This record gives sequence, structure tokens and C-alpha cells, in this order.
Amino acid sequence: MTFLPFLISGLGIGAVYALSGVGLVILFRATGVLNFAFGAFGAIGAHCAWQLLEWKMPLSVAILAAVVVSTAISFLYGRIFAPMLSHRDTVVRAVGTLAPALVLIALMGIIWGELPRRLQFPTDQMFVSLFGVRLTYTRIIAILLAVVMVGAITLLLNRTRLGLDMRALANDRDLSAILGVRILYTETAAWVITGIFSGLAGLLLADLVRLQGTFLTLLVIPAIAAAILGQLRSLWQTAVAGLLIGIAEAALTPVGWISPYRAAAPFIIALVAVTILGSTAKAVLKDR
Repeated sequence: MTFLPFLISGLGIGAVYALSGVGLVILFRATGVLNFAFGAFGAIGAHCAWQLLEWKMPLSVAILAAVVVSTAISFLYGRIFAPMLSHRDTVVRAVGTLAPALVLIALMGIIWGELPRRLQFPTDQMFVSLFGVRLTYTRIIAILLAVVMVGAITLLLNRTRLGLDMRALANDRDLSAILGVRILYTETAAWVITGIFSGLAGLLLADLVRLQGTFLTLLVIPAIAAAILGQLRSLWQTAVAGLLIGIAEAALTPVGWISPYRAAAPFIIALVAVTILGSTAKAVLKDR
């Protein structure tokens, strides 16, 4: 039994988990909100892309539409509803994101149903051989995109005024307001950024796994596991954790007795992460 093909294939899904986890951490650091609707935002964007492709629209238009839709929904929630909960407990703010998630699941069910679909990109048919294993261009793009996005966000946080304001909010929201940080503007920017991340992640997951509203919404769990392993602070630690979760899930595929349950691996990892790092997570949440 060789695990190498599965480990390499796990890099692609792991990169998407990494991308999703970083998107969650960015929002949490700036607003204190753990966004359970992240997967739903990406799912509806991916459905829109699929629909446009069915209507024979160019792939570039479909991809752009997916990111715009997920970003627009994230922006609207962050601008209209999130401020209403800004002074509530962290748990309340997190639970508040379940409402748009449930609404979007229902909307996707009404419009597209629950029949699983797949997005098909031209890069699915192109590949390179790595240690004798085929690695599609789509998976390579996912890995490169995760690295580029994490690097870009790191630069934004460290080199721009917006990044400075986000880091200030992460430390003390009330003090930041006194010092002149534009709270609503900064938090809205964080929602826009996480919307872009969710749109890209939704597209990749719809291609690498399957396109189904409920399924993609629940894939926020591996992202949360990665974010917790990154202690809800470190972008690069979260990205590495996401990659490892994807690889761990893929590594279970050739194990006959456990293979049918491998999809549960990210959920188990999330549970273990919460158990082991529970005290750290509690301290971070309490600070918010």
C-alpha cells in the first residue's frame, strides 16, 4: 500500500482548507466574529458560477461572478447586521452568522436543489507528474493561490494603514475607537476580504470535491479547525494546519476499513483541536 498518491492529492484540498482558515482568522482578528456562514457565502457563489457556465458564459465571467456574489453577501452582512451585534458576547456574534448560512442553504435548495454537481475547469485535464503521481493544474493553482493570498494579507496587515487599524482592533476595540480608528470602515473591509476568500474557496471546493449547498456550508468545520490550530491569530500557522488537515483526510483513503468515514477526519481534528487548545482558544475569545 502506498500513501504517496493520496498525500499529494490531499495538498489541493488542504490548500483550500488553508485558504478558508486564513479567511476566518482575518475576520476574527478584526471583528471578533467567527463566521459560520463562510462556507455558505462561497457555496452560493460557486452555484452562480455553475449556472453561468450552463448558460455558456465564459469561464472568466463565471469565476468573477462567484467572487463578486460571495463578497457582496459578506459585505452586506458585515455592513448591516454585524454592527448590531458588535457589542454582544463573542458567542452571540458567532451564532448570529448561522442565520445567513441557513437562509442561503434554503435559497440554494429552492433554486438548484440538493443534487450534487461538479464545477469543471480546463485545468482539471492538465497535470504534472510528481514522484510518479499526477497533480492537476487545479490543485497546483489552489496551492499557489493559498500561498499568494496569505502573503498578500500578511503584507496588508504589516504595511498598510488598514492593516494597522485591523491589528489595533484585534488588541482593543474601544481604545482603537478613542484613538481615531474608523471602526465601521475597518470591520467592513474585513468582511469584504473574507468574502473574497470564501468565493475563491467555494469555487475550488466545488471543483475538487462537489457542488452542493449543505455540503459546502459544512466544510467551514475544517477551516475552523485550522483557525483554532493557528490559535485564531497566526495566518501562516493556520495555513499550514489547513494543509495538514487536507493531507490527513486524503491519507485515510487507502485504509479500507476507515476510508468510508474519511470525510469525518476534519471534524475529529476540529474536536481534538478544541479539546487540546481549548484553554488558548478561551483566552483569545475572552480577550474579544
